[in-house]
Amino acid sequence: MKILKMLILPIVCGTLAIAAPVYAAESALATNMQILLDKVKADKKLVVAKNMQLSDAESKAFWPIYDAYQKDLMKLDERMAKMIGSYAQAYNSGSMTDQQAHTLINEAIDIDAAEAALRKSYVPKLNKALPAKKVARYLQLENKIRAVIRVELADRIPLVE
Repeated sequence: MKILKMLILPIVCGTLAIAAPVYAAESALATNMQILLDKVKADKKLVVAKNMQLSDAESKAFWPIYDAYQKDLMKLDERMAKMIGSYAQAYNSGSMTDQQAHTLINEAIDIDAAEAALRKSYVPKLNKALPAKKVARYLQLENKIRAVIRVELADRIPLVE
């Protein structure tokens, strides 16, 4: 858990950084954000590797699945960042309408449902590569990391006014 806590700030910054193009499209900023996102991905992979205790055979089967799952999760993270960006614009302008709130609510629920569906779709793939206890361990790690991100986001995002 200590390693997970070390990841909180970089992962949150990386997640929030995805939304930054809403506010600024400077190429230097985009390059710096890509460097940060690459570091976050590497740090997360290190945490997973340290906690999975994979054999060589398990590693060969697991890491391609992990990489594909992270790519799919990134698409959901981009949706979340876009939604946060939309919320930030409305919040900062003080012009949140009921229709905007309704749209944001639906998008948040859709993202949660898509994440659950994605996780479920990867279980059979993971089961082919790893014993069930290691699949459960990996899903727990993903859940803990994503929970930390969500808590940090919830703490930083103000309530609708």
